Amino acid sequence: MGRIMGLDFGAKTVGVALTDPMRLIVSPEETIVRDKENKIRPTLRRITELAAEREVDFIVLGHPVNMDDTIGERARKTEEFAALLKRRFYEMGKDFEIVLWDERLSTMEADAVLELSGVRSRERKQYIDKIAAALILEDYLKNGMKNT
Repeated sequence: MGRIMGLDFGAKTVGVALTDPMRLIVSPEETIVRDKENKIRPTLRRITELAAEREVDFIVLGHPVNMDDTIGERARKTEEFAALLKRRFYEMGKDFEIVLWDERLSTMEADAVLELSGVRSRERKQYIDKIAAALILEDYLKNGMKNT
């Protein structure tokens, strides 16, 4: 059984979190930053590198569904990213399962966690995406994990 990777996909960043090998503990890992929203290849490369290095065999990708349960532009872009990521793994000979997981309000929750931790507003940007990824992954482990 390998680790599970959690991802919080944004316009210019992707927050990354990982479980331990037993899939019990979630840790924020890193934030991948892009210069432009459409420059996705280096992001895909970094995620696949991390997955190989950390022996990941399953990915939970935050799906930013609107509060009224509709699928907006950001959610569609996330779905496109999931397809690109799945294809990238397939080309590498790996059949990764990628689960889209409702992530409503995860960034706001991450900001609240950082505020309670005493992290000043201007410093939060460097942590918020990987904390959001960790919260998405924790929610999945608590509420959605079924024989993965």
